[in-house]
Amino acid sequence: MALVSLTNVTKTYPAAERGGAPVVAVDDVSLDIEPGDVYGIIGYSGAGKSTLVRLVNALEPATSGRITVDGRDLTEMPERELRGIRLGIGMIFQQFNLFGSKTVWDNIAYPLRVAGASRAEIAARVAELLEFVGLADKARNFPDQLSGGQKQRVGIARALATSPRLLLADEATSALDPETTQEVLALLKRVNREFGVTIIVITHEMDVIQSIATKVAVMDGGRVIEHGDVFEVFSSPRNPSSQRFVATVVKGIPSPAELAVLRERHQGRIVTISFRDGDVSQASVFLELAAAGLEFELVYGGINDIQGRAFGHLTLAIRGADAAIDAALSRIASRVDVTEVD
Repeated sequence: MALVSLTNVTKTYPAAERGGAPVVAVDDVSLDIEPGDVYGIIGYSGAGKSTLVRLVNALEPATSGRITVDGRDLTEMPERELRGIRLGIGMIFQQFNLFGSKTVWDNIAYPLRVAGASRAEIAARVAELLEFVGLADKARNFPDQLSGGQKQRVGIARALATSPRLLLADEATSALDPETTQEVLALLKRVNREFGVTIIVITHEMDVIQSIATKVAVMDGGRVIEHGDVFEVFSSPRNPSSQRFVATVVKGIPSPAELAVLRERHQGRIVTISFRDGDVSQASVFLELAAAGLEFELVYGGINDIQGRAFGHLTLAIRGADAAIDAALSRIASRVDVTEVD
């Protein structure tokens, strides 16, 4: 059974001006998130992804549709019961949302105190989490004495304090530099792997999804326009909005402008060969071209790795007799996608 299930969920806000149309922030979304998933939800600003996560956390009610978390229907639940549900859902934020007047220790202890844990339970859990996030020596520091990455580690520890099954990360790395982002993503992977916590990652950054997610939903205009296994969505995006996102981290077939530059710099016929995990090796393609007596060079593209599965597009400038090029490309095209862009 899905840990989180959304069925035909819509969230509408009143019109900003009298006589205006209501604002549909989330539009008829249906998703199932399984236990153990790291589920990425990606979209440009205004796509509805942050609203969606607030619905899952019951911070806002859905206008229509059904939301269940761990088999319990949030849309039918009174506020008193929702407070208990929220204790089982951890949340980390872009701007950390730490209490500036509390120490690192007290920030992590706060949700445990709210939950009514004993002093001994709080002491043991906070010490465990400080060790886990690598901040045991910062327990008595205040947030303004920490770097951005350290603040987010405190945020992760605090979100894990009550041992939630579900962790919501809303743009959790957007305020961090690239190196610190990778450190935080590695920590979230450990959270998922070692604690078995299901994670929903809200982001506008495709490289975050590529680094951490197992599944992804692409949102645009409040709707989920594409979803599924990250490798499948990245390697074969169907929707134009998904294709634009993927293009930020994966170079595909050169655009007309890029092709014009390539033609100026390189002689020969320009061909893009698209690889997917389980097709053929790059080496076998290159050997085929070499055996045909052709010269070639890589002029555009690259290969990407998503959790051990490779895909990508390599654009080559191939030089030689046209008949030999045609024959070699025909043999290669029987095993892998070939696009001649010249």
